Parts: sequence; structure tokens; C-alpha cells
Amino acid sequence: MTLDDIVQAVRTAHDSHTPLRIRGAGSKDFYGGMLSGQVLDVAAYRGIVAYEPTELYITARCGTPLAEIEAALAEKGQMLACEPPRFSGATVGGCVAAGLSGPRRQQAGAVRDFVLGVKLVDGTGQVLNFGGQVMKNVAGYDVSRLLAGSLGTLGVLAEVTLKVLPKPVAERTLVFALEAADAVTRLNQWGGQPLPISASFWHDGKLWLRLSGARAAVEAAVGKLGGSVVAEADSLWQSVREQTHPAFAGSILWRLALPSTAGDPGLDGLRAIEWGGAVRWYAGEQAAVRGAASRLGGHAVLYRAPESLRCREDAFAPLSPALLALHRRLKKAFDPRGILNPGRLYAEF
Repeated sequence: MTLDDIVQAVRTAHDSHTPLRIRGAGSKDFYGGMLSGQVLDVAAYRGIVAYEPTELYITARCGTPLAEIEAALAEKGQMLACEPPRFSGATVGGCVAAGLSGPRRQQAGAVRDFVLGVKLVDGTGQVLNFGGQVMKNVAGYDVSRLLAGSLGTLGVLAEVTLKVLPKPVAERTLVFALEAADAVTRLNQWGGQPLPISASFWHDGKLWLRLSGARAAVEAAVGKLGGSVVAEADSLWQSVREQTHPAFAGSILWRLALPSTAGDPGLDGLRAIEWGGAVRWYAGEQAAVRGAASRLGGHAVLYRAPESLRCREDAFAPLSPALLALHRRLKKAFDPRGILNPGRLYAEF
């Protein structure tokens, strides 16, 4: 597959008003609204275009598996610091389009923070370039980062340039026996201190804390925090990143993004707490989940659900009229005929 193939497919769909469903590996088909449209499979448009370890960036085509990118980075002692989940063969295009980050997000930032530039095929088949290869190239409205989490509704991400970072010199994981409320309190106390915390995960009365950075800083933090050192922690953090941990089991899963200091939202089914208390995972149908999250200053995402529930419940929290109008204008500008992933982000477009 070539870029011209993608362009021609989009132009044909635009001219015929044919909805397109953009698909790489399909690893995140569960995420967002209902899937519809003729499949535009971009998995074959793959390969690393440029990698400059000294300049800390990598450019790859949309169908390039994340595993392939991370293998290349590992050879140079570098990483994608936001730890995006790979799931079943996830691609770099899908990684940016979904905007999902892993456990290191609380220290390093989200996927959008690492997007330096993109090559985009918009809904008319026009090839657009945004951003660059270093931060100083980004001027004006940062469209590159706007595309992170847009779920392919604004265009086909043909190429992506991402910032990479060195792997930490040292890492240790501690575990503490704490109930949920105590874990949130402790995480906020630690968050206000100069500690090298790179990830946190609470489940079923236990709180795991990962420390990353200079060896001296990590060892000093271990001595200060106490808890028990986990000998082999890589498998734990891998299961959290890939969501194979038992905490993420179940056919219905809600993700609540809240202020880290938020108290108990009063819901049943708490499964996990991540990102220093800012993300809480709940299982099962939750009739009052959106109202509870809103009262605490956050929002709820129907992260995973059977088709019967996805048909009647939007995945993402409703937008205010002003934000909805802004989204509609953006959609109209990038995809005037609304052919790209219709309904995947919001039913309105």
C-alpha cells in the first residue's frame, strides 16, 4: 500500500458519499462509538521513515506496529514514555488516533504530549502536513496534538512523528496494603513531594508504586517510603499497560477521570485506581456514573461495553453546546461530507 492508495480511496469515498471506517490492527475496535462504514485498511502502509536517537524523535507510517517501533527504540536505550498499550498488534496510527496512555502517563504525560508532527489525509483526499520533528517547529494552532484522541474522525493519520525519551537508569516497585480511600490520600501526599514516582496502581486492597530515575534518587525514595519491594515487577506493569490484569476483566468497564483529590463518587464496582488517583476504573452497569463524575469535577467514559449498551449509550461524556459547536466546525473543516469514522467519537458526527 502507498500513500497514493490511501488518497485515492478517500477521494473515491468523498465523491460517492461513502462512509469509511479507518482500521489498522483493529486492536481498539471496542473503544468509542459503534463501528460503521466501508473498511479502509491501512495496516499495510507501514515502516519507520526516520529515527534520530540524538534528536529524540521517530517518524513512522500509520500501519507500523508499536512493537516494531519500541524494538527499534530499545536498541538505543529509548522508549515511548507515555507507554501506550499495544493490545493485539496495535499500530502507531491507532495509538495516536485513540490517544490511550499507559501507567507512566502520570509522570511523563499523555500521547498527545509526544506528538510532534503528522501527515494527514483529510476527508476530501488532500494530504496535509502539521508540526515538525522538534518542539520548536510547532507554531500557531497545534493541529498535530488535536488529532490525538480524535479516533480518525478528522482524517487518516498517514505518518506520525513522536518524541522519544531515554529509559530510566533505575526502577523499583513498592507495594503497600491500603484500602482505596487511604491509597488516594497517600498518593496525593506523595504527589506533593519530590519523589521519582512514574506509575501507581491500586487494586483489591493493594497499592503498587513504581519509582524511576537516577539510581540514587530511586534508592532514597525506597528508604523514605517504606512498603515492600517487589522483586519482579515488570510483568505487573505490563499487565496494567496491556489491561490483562484481573482488575480490567468484565464486559462493561467505565473509566472516570477525576481530580486526584476527589473522594468516593458513591458507585459500586471499583476495580482499580491509577495515575496518582486521577483515574478510577469501575465495572458493571452504572446508571448514575456520569452525574457522579461530574459532581466531583470530572467525567466518565464507557470504555468497554457490549454492543447492546453501546447502541444506547455514548462512549464519551456529552459536550456542552459551545464545545459541541466547536467540534462540529472542526469536523466540517477536515471532513466536509462526514465520511470518516461516522459516529465513532460522537453520534452527532
